[in-house]
Amino acid sequence: MRVDPRAAAQYGVAPAAVQDVLSQLTIGQTVSQIVDGERRFDLVVRLPEAQRSPAALAGLLIDTPTGVVPLNWIAKFDEAGGPNQILREDLRRRLVVAAYPDHTQGAADFDAASAQARQAVAAITLPPGYEIHVEGEQVAQQQALLRIGGLALLSLLLMAAVLQGRYHSLRLTAMILGNVPFAMVGGIIALWLTSTPLSVASLIGFVTLTGIAARNGILKISHFINLARDEGETFGSALLLRGSRERLTPVLMTALIAALALVPLLLNSSEPGKEILHPVALVIFGGLVSSTLLDSFITPALFYRFGRAPLAKLLQRGGELRAF
Repeated sequence: MRVDPRAAAQYGVAPAAVQDVLSQLTIGQTVSQIVDGERRFDLVVRLPEAQRSPAALAGLLIDTPTGVVPLNWIAKFDEAGGPNQILREDLRRRLVVAAYPDHTQGAADFDAASAQARQAVAAITLPPGYEIHVEGEQVAQQQALLRIGGLALLSLLLMAAVLQGRYHSLRLTAMILGNVPFAMVGGIIALWLTSTPLSVASLIGFVTLTGIAARNGILKISHFINLARDEGETFGSALLLRGSRERLTPVLMTALIAALALVPLLLNSSEPGKEILHPVALVIFGGLVSSTLLDSFITPALFYRFGRAPLAKLLQRGGELRAF
């Protein structure tokens, strides 16, 4: 489209204003934003596709200071071939194609739509010298998940090394780290019950649960050892019952306070600002429930079954083993 300056001046309108109006009608203008869980979509208003052709735009009526006139009185529309916009990256030409899930066709699930897009791209045969790279939110999320998962595994290995140096027993180390799956169970159930997808935010919640669960195991195992070393309790059910009873109140208070602090983030998850923190709070809340319940029964049972020999070795060492 070419705006005629003389014709535009005759009707009292600036050529740049005509260009801006036509750009908004054809390309579109963002007027709002739609929030769908963790995803956000721009709401763009523009003419229907049938009315964006040159012939339809030529008869479009626009407001001018002198009245309403057809657009072809001010501008001329010509169709001609020409180069598209060429982007360059790493000394190569780059063409970006954006795609979004079509909710009307039942492809609302973002992961499923991404998998379908990858399959479609893999089936495309390109001439020599051309490559296709899939990028965007899904790829970035997968990379972040792998990175966080690797760092979490490294953290577990470091925790195991510290606990081994502290207790000098693989059994006690395994008992303490065994609390981690107990917490994961609650987080997974919470995500499943609320149909919340696994994301970077929920994975951060699982990492946080790892530290909470390990801390509870350390406190309980250390208390069993301290009762046997400092107060002369012999290994048996009496030691386990006393140690579990004395550690129950602190563990319940810690879990209850943390759970109450997460309640505002659990409610009204659709409110702005909560779409990121809600999965974190959901995972931690579910993990606190399962970890507190399972740790209260399973950890003493494991210590009763496998803790006699490690406890005897620690008492024979005669070294200082203070509670954490």
